Amino acid sequence: MADKIKIGIIICDRYRRCAGGKCFRSLKNREGAFDIYKGKDIELAGYTSCDGCPGGNIEYAGEEMVKNGVSVIHLATGLVVGYPPCPYIKTFKSLLEKKFNIKVVIGTHPIPKKYLDLHTEMGTWDSDEWKPLIDPTMSDEETRLDYN
Repeated sequence: MADKIKIGIIICDRYRRCAGGKCFRSLKNREGAFDIYKGKDIELAGYTSCDGCPGGNIEYAGEEMVKNGVSVIHLATGLVVGYPPCPYIKTFKSLLEKKFNIKVVIGTHPIPKKYLDLHTEMGTWDSDEWKPLIDPTMSDEETRLDYN
C-alpha cells in the first residue's frame, strides 16, 4: 500500500459524549464518506467536537490536527443529520480548507435510514445546496438500515 493517510474527525458538540461507534465502524469498513479510502492505508489521528455553535474549536482543532500530520478532515455525519443540521458546516469547510490548505470531507458514517426518513419528510435537504453535503454519506438502503 501507499503512504498512510492520516485523517481527523470533527463532530457536532451536541454529540460530544458520542463514543464514535458509527464513525469508527464506517472508517474500518470504508463505508459512507470513508469509501474514498478503499484499498488505502489510513490512520485516525484526531477526533474532537466543534465546541458548540458557532464552532469555537474549529480553528484550534484544525491547527492541532495538521500539526499531527492529518491531511484530510472529516466533518462528521452528525453535523448533517442533527436537527437542525449545522448552519455553519459550509463555513467550517471553507475556513479549514483555506487556512490550513487541507482537504475537508463532509460526512463520516452513512446516513441512517431513520434520519433520512425524517429529513425527507421535513424537506430539510430539498434544496440544491444540500445535495453535495449529503452525497458522500448517502449509501444504499441496506447500509442505511444497518446504521440505524
